[in-house]
Amino acid sequence: MPSTSGRVVKMEVRIELKPGVLDAEAESVEKSLSLLGLATVPKVGTARIYDLEFRGVSATEAKRLSQEAIDRLLANPVIHRVTLRPAPT
Repeated sequence: MPSTSGRVVKMEVRIELKPGVLDAEAESVEKSLSLLGLATVPKVGTARIYDLEFRGVSATEAKRLSQEAIDRLLANPVIHRVTLRPAPT
């Protein structure tokens, strides 16, 4: 089995509000865009993106650790929709 001691695995966690949950920041941006004459942008949504970097673990372990961070700290499953993927290079 190859060593993972120096290997870097990067994961991207994207957290958005679920449909129906008030996104006050997005609503404010929508209104501001309209006031600026950009009314052709009918819908705005916000998201937080976390780039997590792991050293010395496999891709499978990085995914597991990322999911643990999501479950324990980064997202509330009642209001958030989460996407987890390897970070783009």
